Amino acid sequence: MDEENRAAFFNEHNAPFAKMIGVHMTVATSERIEAEMVVTPDHCTLPTNLHGGAIMAFADNLGGCGAFLNLPEGATTSTVESKTNFLRPVPVGQTVKGVTTPVNIGRTLQVWKTEIFREDGKLAAVVTQTQIVLAPK
Repeated sequence: MDEENRAAFFNEHNAPFAKMIGVHMTVATSERIEAEMVVTPDHCTLPTNLHGGAIMAFADNLGGCGAFLNLPEGATTSTVESKTNFLRPVPVGQTVKGVTTPVNIGRTLQVWKTEIFREDGKLAAVVTQTQIVLAPK
């Protein structure tokens, strides 16, 4: 399956929560995931800026999708650790872009880094997460 078809596959078959928050994949390869999400009032804290939990959920979905594309046949994955640095607020109405790349693809653990950008191109957050590789049962 080529990159364009993978992104479309994730947009159609992504986790229900990812669909609910509006994750839209644009690039999906084993070495890079890109997606966008429009910041709605439902994503916000007070004042009307993107909530940290929404940033983390967005990034977690992207890292999980990257891990999925690097799993051995029949294996599954789960997030076992996530760390976020919040750098700048993102106002309601903007579209954030997430760019996720592997830090390490191991046999039992994968580490992914997601950079979240505002519309002005400034970095809003960096999320590093660890995904466990669960062998088929």
